[in-house]
Amino acid sequence: MNKKIILIFLFPFFILDILIAREPYIDRIEPLFWWCGMKNPELQIMVYGKDIAKSKIKIDYPNVRIKEVVNVENSNYLFIYLEIEKEATPGTMQIEFNDGKKTVKKAFELKPRETKPGAMGFSAKDVMYLITPDRFSNADTSNDNSDTVKVNRDRPNSRHGGDIRGIIDKLEYIDNLGFTTIWLNPVQENRQQGGSYHGYAITDFYQVDSRLGTNEEYCELIDKAHTKGMKIVMDMIFNHCGSGHWWLRDLPSSDWLNNKDNFVQTNHYKWTLMDIHASESEKDVLINGWFSRGMPDLNQRNRHLATYLIQNSIWWIEYARIDGIRQDTHPYADYDFMSRWCKEISGEYPDFNIVGEAWYPRITASAWWQQNSKNNKQNTNLKTVMDFDLSFTCEKAFTDESASREGTEAGLFKLYEVIAQDYLFADPDNILIFLDNHDLGRFMKKDETDLRRYKQALSFLLTTRGIPQIYYGTEILMYGEKKEGDGNIRKDFPGGWKEDLTNAFTPEGRSVLQNEAWNFMQKLLQWRKTNKTVTEGSLIHYTPDRTGCYVYARIKDKDVVLIMLNGTNKEQSVSMKRFHEVLGNKTLGKDLLTGQSFSLTTSINLPPRGVYILELQ
Repeated sequence: MNKKIILIFLFPFFILDILIAREPYIDRIEPLFWWCGMKNPELQIMVYGKDIAKSKIKIDYPNVRIKEVVNVENSNYLFIYLEIEKEATPGTMQIEFNDGKKTVKKAFELKPRETKPGAMGFSAKDVMYLITPDRFSNADTSNDNSDTVKVNRDRPNSRHGGDIRGIIDKLEYIDNLGFTTIWLNPVQENRQQGGSYHGYAITDFYQVDSRLGTNEEYCELIDKAHTKGMKIVMDMIFNHCGSGHWWLRDLPSSDWLNNKDNFVQTNHYKWTLMDIHASESEKDVLINGWFSRGMPDLNQRNRHLATYLIQNSIWWIEYARIDGIRQDTHPYADYDFMSRWCKEISGEYPDFNIVGEAWYPRITASAWWQQNSKNNKQNTNLKTVMDFDLSFTCEKAFTDESASREGTEAGLFKLYEVIAQDYLFADPDNILIFLDNHDLGRFMKKDETDLRRYKQALSFLLTTRGIPQIYYGTEILMYGEKKEGDGNIRKDFPGGWKEDLTNAFTPEGRSVLQNEAWNFMQKLLQWRKTNKTVTEGSLIHYTPDRTGCYVYARIKDKDVVLIMLNGTNKEQSVSMKRFHEVLGNKTLGKDLLTGQSFSLTTSINLPPRGVYILELQ
């Protein structure tokens, strides 16, 4: 009798288990929502859930049509392709999943297009302030230890706790300095075992890392930056994701990653992409090899992954209203995909700008990557490239003692040499120029107290062609050598943590030398914001002669700014007759930096390692 009772009670639960097991289960739907009125009417929706591919899909929403439902190798994924016609209106549509036994409905919102500022792009009119968020300012300690990875400021390569709220709190500081644009190292989720404080091992493409803040806080940062007239550039990575990405637990298909079952390290041989003699095998290792074991290589040749990544960019532009993108490891991803991505972004947002990290020591290679290059038969559609050649040249040019020896082509001549090769670029104004960044040793050296090199370099960076970028902390002479490890070139900004003994965000917390450097940068930046001659004018430069001085002019209409740099350790007398074509009938020049006026009809004496920025009158 007891056995019969047990069977009577077990049977209903057995049937219930079958029904629950067969009911469509949905763990994720990405993107999280979309918009009506996009120029490209197609939308891919990726659905993830146990055996979701066994379900039939139904959507009954005016002017939204299912174009295609795609099953892939893994039955836990489903890709739905919709056409959102131009007549579609904002609202919430229901996506029905029916596995033959049960129907589950999931709400998916179609929003109206955003009208608030954003997607403005960036240009030579701007100056970028590059921030590593984990190392700038920690205003919200509640998110410091949001998982098993704990904050430890004693270790250079651990999480230190900087966050988005800290950046929001310092917007006034950045604006006061004179920057127009902020570029943040990646803010998307990096839930890696090792901490991944740098942000380049993304584990969720649609979420801000909880240790930095929330999606809402990121949007707040951008809104407040826009209110102050500043723009935000988002760092993105398409070549790889982090090994902690949720995909890695259950890949959609065997070709979602390159070399999934046999780890191959990339060879970093970026020259092979433009080398007409390169072997295909070396190209293959570059593109398909993993950046590291913690960064699996994504296969952008997979149709669904390619569309996913493109849509993710558009989602962040429309949702957060970012103004530009910096694409990490641009040459390492599939070439055709990257070209398509750039084209689709500019098609949706014509004013938007993307800068690609093409890390080459020669300007010839950087120019090859810029869109409409005469030397590249396949258009990259990439508006802006990074000028690593100029950065490496600056490191040497402003300290080269050989420049003082007569007849040598060293020192500032090397700057001239780089700029003289701008004929290689399809658009020399759309080049990102910098003295250092989060991957390079800092321009300033430990215990350096002579600011002449600093002042010359900043003056050059902010008056030559291109889009200047300055790394956080440069204004207070932060230093760090690459050979000491990446953590040492990404140090905490003093005063960004409540426990810091000094606060370099304030004049009182800076040394006399730091304040001199800070004030010098601010003067240049604020001046540049309103000087169209420098930000929009043409550039004419003169070959450095035996004086070791580099002279160039920025010209717009009848306005001229003349920049004079002395690359030697002794005073140089520079005859002004040589520059008659840019001087015209102007006879007086006033130095921005000192306020001193100079006659343009005679010679001008330049102090050792000196710089004049003359506004001609």
